[in-house]
Amino acid sequence: MANGYMGKWADINLTTGSIEIKDVDMAMARKWLGGRGLGVKILYDRLKPGTDPLSPDNILIVLTGPLTGTGAPSSGRFCTVTKSPLTGTVSDSHSGGDYAHALKAAGFDYLVITGKAAKPTMILCEDGKIELKDASKYWGMDVHATETAILADLDPSSVGKDIEKLVRNPIGVASIGPPGENMKRIAAIMNRFYRAAGRGGHGAVMGSKNLKALVARGKQRIPMADEAAFKAAVKKNEDEVMQAGDVTKIGGGLYTLGTALLVNIVNGAGIYPTHNFQMDVFPGAEVTSGEYIKENRLIKNVGCKGCRIMCGRWSKIEKGPYAGTVCEGPEYETTWSWGADCGVDDIDYVLTAHHICNKYGLDAIQAGTACAFAMECYEKGIITKEDTGGIDLTFGNTEAIVQVAEMIGKVEGIGAILGDGEEMSAKKWGKGADKFAMTVKGQSMPAYDGRGAKAHALGYATSNRGACHLRAYMINPEILGAPEQLPRFDPGQKSIDMLIAFQDFVAAMDSSLVCQFVTFSMGSQEFANILAPITGWDITAEEFDSIGARIWNLERMFNYREGFTADNDSLPTRILEEPIPEGPSKGNTVPLAKLKPMYYKTRGWNDDGSVPASIKSKYGL
Repeated sequence: MANGYMGKWADINLTTGSIEIKDVDMAMARKWLGGRGLGVKILYDRLKPGTDPLSPDNILIVLTGPLTGTGAPSSGRFCTVTKSPLTGTVSDSHSGGDYAHALKAAGFDYLVITGKAAKPTMILCEDGKIELKDASKYWGMDVHATETAILADLDPSSVGKDIEKLVRNPIGVASIGPPGENMKRIAAIMNRFYRAAGRGGHGAVMGSKNLKALVARGKQRIPMADEAAFKAAVKKNEDEVMQAGDVTKIGGGLYTLGTALLVNIVNGAGIYPTHNFQMDVFPGAEVTSGEYIKENRLIKNVGCKGCRIMCGRWSKIEKGPYAGTVCEGPEYETTWSWGADCGVDDIDYVLTAHHICNKYGLDAIQAGTACAFAMECYEKGIITKEDTGGIDLTFGNTEAIVQVAEMIGKVEGIGAILGDGEEMSAKKWGKGADKFAMTVKGQSMPAYDGRGAKAHALGYATSNRGACHLRAYMINPEILGAPEQLPRFDPGQKSIDMLIAFQDFVAAMDSSLVCQFVTFSMGSQEFANILAPITGWDITAEEFDSIGARIWNLERMFNYREGFTADNDSLPTRILEEPIPEGPSKGNTVPLAKLKPMYYKTRGWNDDGSVPASIKSKYGL
């Protein structure tokens, strides 16, 4: 019995147009859960090593999990898994919004998409059936225009409604804009207008397949082994666990200030990257912070479908050339990438750049860091106004960030170059530009400088999908002191152990498919307590953690098969060799040569970063 699952998945070949609807293998589901884990397993088994990520042979897998759409805390999420065109690694990218609920309501747990359509196409999943539909009329549209047009075609009652009302439509639409259509490697997959599966360039994979949109609707209910016990477990968790956390409780930090609540905290710790990681204290932090946004730009809170945390912001730009614009955001990461990283302290310009990324379908982190990278290249004389199309790319130039965001979104001029990320831009420009690409495995580092949180930096280096704060959020113990305070400047074995525990736990959580914000208050036992009554499995906290370790090691095996070794578990030269110049974290670099062997030994891996037979046997790989 497929409790917690709809029990069906679809194998879709866009080249031939064939669609096969199959039963979910429940033994496989228990071993990998769903989401990230099941996606990695399918990709590992089916994708030929060395496949070009932008060729028809790459596979795009769209997945929900056993908790998606069930009423479990913050469970309105889906993920896509593919070989990333940005990094060349296995890559999972996650999004909130409402497409996940709609896909399960349509009767499907996941879709496996191969090949390339002869013309622009959309996949419509509806009440147990799937149809490939011509999407030529939407090709060339930005994400907002695409979603509006698709909703109008499928639901005439939506015509004439503004976006604020359209986001409540039960039809789920996940689509790409011009960057995805043009296979730009930082293109995102967007749903509900403002929610992004952003990291890894998955939008480019959709574009390479002539796949404009994924659409779902239906009224099917999720079967549960013991619905009453499941609801009781959810209520107990929300009453006793989530409400105990200052961050996740109703009216708590995320509700009150959104994700940008971290701006002043991280800046105060001296690890808020500024001017492309050249500095780590931003003088303009206060006027780009969650506190400032709440008092001066916030209209109301918004949340993904079924979420009680409501961390999203519905904001209004009050002044300047973009006055009157109402949109969702900004988030912490994009407040940073378009703000401090580019030296910009005007929240209206930051919000505008963020809005442009959502409109065109871009990874707003990677787009902002690409702009900061270009600004340092401009500062160092590697590129000039001839390269920028006349834009003065000086750090702090407010209008420049909007111009660059538009050019990336429209795939024009310097934007067409930056749309492939920093590493490919550096290769095009040469002249030592690669020194200023703040990336790991091709993916840009996010809004925490690991020189002042060194176990967190080790997490960047060892992340299987490139630099990522969400693989293991060591900012919790190193900066926030949760679940306990660990030494951020001199990490030891205890920090290594916690990093690995976080990595494994998050891998399992990403596979049950809930938002990572619940990790501020939920652990493996709480997940087991919720999974058991919905699935009917006698799952324990230990099994949950073991699933996570299995996923992490299989991801490692995928990357190793693709040619990634210990040498790729590295950090930018600046992070390794240039001490932070000022502030509370002054004088620090990352001793990766010391930390990485400790990590490998604790993982049980070989010195070259490969997974030995003993670990494969332990986790059934």
